Amino acid sequence: MDAKELQPVKQRYGIVGNCEALNHALDTALQVAKTDLSVLITGESGVGKEIIPRLIHDNSLRRTRKYFAINCGSIPEGTIDSELFGHEKGAFTGAIGEHEGYFGAADGGTLFLDEVGELPLSTQARLLRVLENGEYIRVGSSEVRKTNVRVVAATNVNIQAAIRDGKFREDLFYRLNTIPIKMPPLRERGEDILLLFKKFAMEIAAKYQMPERIILSPDAEEVMKRYKWPGNIRQLKNITEQMSILMRDTRLVTPEVLADYEIWPTIEEQGGLVRVTQTGASDHSYASEREMLFQMINALHREVSELKQQMTSMTVPAHVPSPVPMQDATVVPVMHQQEMRHPHIVEEPEHTDTTPYAEEYVEESLSIDEQEKRLIIRALEKNRGRRKKAAEELHISERTLYRKIKEYGLEEV
Repeated sequence: MDAKELQPVKQRYGIVGNCEALNHALDTALQVAKTDLSVLITGESGVGKEIIPRLIHDNSLRRTRKYFAINCGSIPEGTIDSELFGHEKGAFTGAIGEHEGYFGAADGGTLFLDEVGELPLSTQARLLRVLENGEYIRVGSSEVRKTNVRVVAATNVNIQAAIRDGKFREDLFYRLNTIPIKMPPLRERGEDILLLFKKFAMEIAAKYQMPERIILSPDAEEVMKRYKWPGNIRQLKNITEQMSILMRDTRLVTPEVLADYEIWPTIEEQGGLVRVTQTGASDHSYASEREMLFQMINALHREVSELKQQMTSMTVPAHVPSPVPMQDATVVPVMHQQEMRHPHIVEEPEHTDTTPYAEEYVEESLSIDEQEKRLIIRALEKNRGRRKKAAEELHISERTLYRKIKEYGLEEV
């Protein structure tokens, strides 16, 4: 199916986004829905894996039968077998009656086993038997029972690593993984992040009868798209709700506002002043920032030195009244005393003391803060106020540049 054909499905289940990986996952789910094949959904926590089994069931021949969603990670290991397969009266302490279990109750329908990677090995063996021939035994019973259940499983753990560590049965993995479906993480969905933000902001504004929803500034949109989103859609919704409720003075979300909620790009920027961990926590170091500033100043001095070398190979006619243009230096023309006395006599200038070098005019007494301020002003003017481009040229993060602009009062530059 193409994106246009998938649109009704997205509207029905409240799915927002147009990224290719998401469309592929939905298309695969619709194709496999009419069969009874087992499906294994993989993806990080919070990406919305629970939508796929519901979609599969609603579009299958079992849609009129029962559908159960079980979180295997939330059931204690001592009772998981009883919950899934049922138990007999007196099978264990507290078993005051019979319990049918999910596989008995869902006969003819669909069973969604979320976090299947958390199942104990003993339970995995029971599950494998059900998948292979539809047979299971209640806890405390010796009677073999039959069930006709379509199993859809999901996990956010690395199953291959779990198999190597002996925590997951390889034969069960291949039995569940008949049809694999991978849900993409939010950080790989590009513009979908902004669409989801807009959806959540509108829902919160309507729910709490707010006069207007919060909106993102262009710079904030870039930050949102570059952030890693370790909690995926669940985290995005949570952050949007917080900002919608707590922002009172303005409804415009800027990078500074996002920083207050620990939202900034978590890619370690090469040569940047701020290095951020995967979780979004800042590992800010003023020592490293000072070191980076010295690197920028040294780079400027290297440029000046290169200019000096070029000038040493040139001769400057003494009668030229205009100053030699230098980078970032105001050069006063130097004239020989003899030339001042006899302006019509032109002599070959010496190359030792008469050539004005740009390096001589760099104010070495400037403080580090003044040097940094000049570099920032220069980058902003060169890029016509475009802060993103200026930050890239300075090899610093946008968040650091915003803070420095505010610190030096350069908002109007």
